[in-house]
Amino acid sequence: MGGYFDYAATCPVDEDVIEAYIHATRNYFANTKSLHDPGTKAHELLEHCRNTMAGLMGVEQEGVYFTSGGTESNELAIDGLLRAGKGEHIITTEAEHSSVRNLIRRYEKEGYKVTRVPLNEAGIINVEDIERAIQEDTVLMAIQHVNPDIGSVQPIRHLSELCRAHGILFHSDCVQSFGKMPVEEVATYVDSLSVSAHKLYGPKGVGAVYIRPSLSFPPKTPGGTHEGGVRAGTVNTPGIAGFTVAAEKMMKERKSVESKILELKQTFLKAGEWNLIGDKVSAVPIIGLLLPEIEGQWAMLEGNRRGFHFSTGSACSTGNHEPPGTLLAMGYDAEEAKSFIRLSFSHHQTSEQVEKLALFLSGLRKPTVAW
Repeated sequence: MGGYFDYAATCPVDEDVIEAYIHATRNYFANTKSLHDPGTKAHELLEHCRNTMAGLMGVEQEGVYFTSGGTESNELAIDGLLRAGKGEHIITTEAEHSSVRNLIRRYEKEGYKVTRVPLNEAGIINVEDIERAIQEDTVLMAIQHVNPDIGSVQPIRHLSELCRAHGILFHSDCVQSFGKMPVEEVATYVDSLSVSAHKLYGPKGVGAVYIRPSLSFPPKTPGGTHEGGVRAGTVNTPGIAGFTVAAEKMMKERKSVESKILELKQTFLKAGEWNLIGDKVSAVPIIGLLLPEIEGQWAMLEGNRRGFHFSTGSACSTGNHEPPGTLLAMGYDAEEAKSFIRLSFSHHQTSEQVEKLALFLSGLRKPTVAW
């Protein structure tokens, strides 16, 4: 993994997590809804994990539901909040993860009004823009905690104060922040939030959503018995066990991880002259930058050829070759955004690895032949 700088897309699975997954697969294989002893045993593990995750997120256990990942968590939360609230107007940004953007576009086609507020030059929402966007029938605001492209952190508390003053329900995508920042502080200010295992060295295909228990809404898929009826289908008990171990480990080591990430980011920043976009000084393990006269996709391919693996934005949206919505929300045009790349770091990396990446990027030159 020496040349891997795409941890915001996904992480390798931690060895302790693998052991927990295998143990749960062997010993807690029964369906958690089965009434026999093996089923009861699996159900007890599931509820232990739910209680642990609720504590790590700083929320009520009754509001935690396990899912297949961040995308499904976002979908269940937004659908649930729209059904629980009253109104036809949604506030969001073009910088949200593609799962949120695409879902809101669907609701827009179904008749909801949508206001997409811009980001400032630091990649952060101006609270005044949100205040101006609020309408009499605003029902939902969907704003991420940490941006997946540039690592900027949104002012969740201030946004929450506006929502509560106007009776607006608030969902926040915390996939990029859970385990790396104090999400338990954010949780008290939102009505729902989404998290995912594979962003913090857990298994893929597992996530969780928190929806405030006092909210009443019909489930998206009726008739389900698992996860309180909010999410139908047999739960992935081994994956949930692995997710819980991964989250516990990241929370326990968070201070040392933050210190290491800050060290790696400072090493990179000092190693060259960079046109940085968004976050520069926080412990969020993401750096976004524009390369001079070089297309990000070419740089990514050239880097891959040299053993450096980074991306041109969120992995869930790069396949369509569109520029990151984050940059468009910040006022960059599509041509400028083509030179964007995202670097994301891990506390398992060394300063030497980061210096080598910086040396490679500093030496990149505009290709003389069109690719």
